[in-house]
Amino acid sequence: MGPVVPIRRVPVTEEQSAGQERSSAPAVRRDAARPSRWRIHGRRSPALWFAIVVIVPVTSLLFRLRYRHGERIPRQGPVLLVVNHVSLLDPLACARMAWDNGRVPHFLAKESLFGGWIGVVLRSAAQIPVARYSADAHAALGAARAALESGALVVIYPEGSVTRDPDWWPMQARTGVARLALTTDAVVVPVAQWGPQRVHDYHAKKLRLRLRAPADYLVGEPVDLADLRAEVAAGRLLDPELLRATTDRVMAHVRDQLAELRGEPAPRSFAPGPPRGGTPGDLTEGAA
Repeated sequence: MGPVVPIRRVPVTEEQSAGQERSSAPAVRRDAARPSRWRIHGRRSPALWFAIVVIVPVTSLLFRLRYRHGERIPRQGPVLLVVNHVSLLDPLACARMAWDNGRVPHFLAKESLFGGWIGVVLRSAAQIPVARYSADAHAALGAARAALESGALVVIYPEGSVTRDPDWWPMQARTGVARLALTTDAVVVPVAQWGPQRVHDYHAKKLRLRLRAPADYLVGEPVDLADLRAEVAAGRLLDPELLRATTDRVMAHVRDQLAELRGEPAPRSFAPGPPRGGTPGDLTEGAA
């Protein structure tokens, strides 16, 4: 496992950035590649600014965020960010990670969160509601596809809820991620995260408030899906076998990156997911 690079707060000028990019030191290249959040790509609505004003100080208090290879997140164009799910606090930390690396994140979130004033903020910030376990869940995929086609970055947790694996390894994912990956030109970027479960332990149902708990992110190289996309372009239907193969390929990257992040060997298979219907309190949903 390589060194973990902490967040740097010092602004970098264009001249400094160019000089750093010419350096051969990996740590310097990573720091130089991280853009200023004020040069972020994507429309910033008043609701988004409100979310930023809330999320930035909260995540700064809760987490000591550390990113590896944040420069692998494209600065522009459609990106499907595929992340493992370890805590109800994941969206806060992951939103900050995307923001610190120059992108506005758009999350797939369960529909019940979109009520009241919170719902107004979420909708105004272009977040995507998911009517889970219903035929309407496919509408969320349509909205996510439209966001990708407009050049946005969409965050998806394909497991659908916090992993039930007792050791926090990814469980078997649903296939919504494959539908998005195979029907758009989005760059599919796997991300492993480790740490938010120390603050909110979903398994124990305990909130352990502490300051600056380590939360580590490893951004992987884009997943090569050229062969599978070529099959779809040639007329192959999105059959269950294709969707499962695509989903497992993407999640294998996430799992292996998590092993690197944790410094432990990964299991050879995915833990089974919860029965359809979920558990009250699940925060996010990768539409299946």
